[in-house]
Amino acid sequence: MKAAVLKRIGGPLAIEEIARPEPKENEILLRVAACGVCHSDLHLIKGHTTFPLPAVLGHEVSGIVEKGDGRNLKKGDSVVCTVIMPCGFCYYCVSGHEDLCETFYLFNRLRGVLYDGTTRLFDRDGKPIWMFSMGGMAEYAVVPSNAVFPLPDGIDLRDSCVLGCAGLTAYGAVKNQARLSPSQSAVIIGAGGVGSNIIQIARVFGAGQIIAVDVRDDKLEAAKSLGATDVVNASLTDSAPRVLELTDGRGVDVAFESTGRPETYTMALNCVRSGGSVVAVGLSSSTTTVPVELNKFVRKGIKLLGSYGARPRQDMPELLNLVRRGILDAKRSVTVRYTLPKVNDALDALDRGTVIGRSILEL
Repeated sequence: MKAAVLKRIGGPLAIEEIARPEPKENEILLRVAACGVCHSDLHLIKGHTTFPLPAVLGHEVSGIVEKGDGRNLKKGDSVVCTVIMPCGFCYYCVSGHEDLCETFYLFNRLRGVLYDGTTRLFDRDGKPIWMFSMGGMAEYAVVPSNAVFPLPDGIDLRDSCVLGCAGLTAYGAVKNQARLSPSQSAVIIGAGGVGSNIIQIARVFGAGQIIAVDVRDDKLEAAKSLGATDVVNASLTDSAPRVLELTDGRGVDVAFESTGRPETYTMALNCVRSGGSVVAVGLSSSTTTVPVELNKFVRKGIKLLGSYGARPRQDMPELLNLVRRGILDAKRSVTVRYTLPKVNDALDALDRGTVIGRSILEL
């Protein structure tokens, strides 16, 4: 099969013929329909995240079941996969916090393997290729069955891939961390793939005021079409004072930070009201730190909440139900489509910040 293989830090990805993977117990073999292109992939390519090479990236996947076992999935089913692939048996999975699955972190995120300690990907000479999540930038992928969910009828197979990371991450941030209530106010800093989904989901949860902050007018126009009531161009104005002005000087109930930059974390802290919450969603390099004005943080009673993905077996069925009912539209997040041989073009556009919403690879 063809796959996009990262061989060295800095890239580019090479399109190569590698062996078609085979699933083991409680795993599914998918014929990949589409794979989203995410900043997490860029972080790995740039060496911000330590990971073994060579590797196949791609963790936002939809496809057709080819074979495997688990959860009554059968050949020919249209499915979407989740970025977090819960093992189902560690302390966190058993306690209902699959977003913190330690097996996923220790085996897959650190070593690029599945939960028997081996990869499913090999080159034509039998040498191992490591897996970032399921390694979805390929024609086929093996996925633990706990991370595979059947798509409702009538939902576009390719566009639905974005639900597995951008959609699920946004849903987890709004539901599990912010616990956003009707009529509350929110600011979303960064209106890209995840941020645009947070805007949609905040609207679904009934937020009364949704403020989008970005540095591009085209992204802010798209944010308004998704449900933002106000927009702020951070390249033209001092954003935190403008957000305070839009909220009668008080600040928002919840600030979502989706870019992973120290300056935008500080912006989020300065946008939130006393007693409010900052939900940190954006990833950065492992060495990035954020200076915090402790007195302001303490005196205002601000809560800082980390949010990594969501809880697949609890949250993905709820997210898919919103899509099935037409309340949430995955298609609106997808603005650019590439084929697998154009994967480096997709990554370059993402790195330049020119992608509105999400770009996907169609296989």
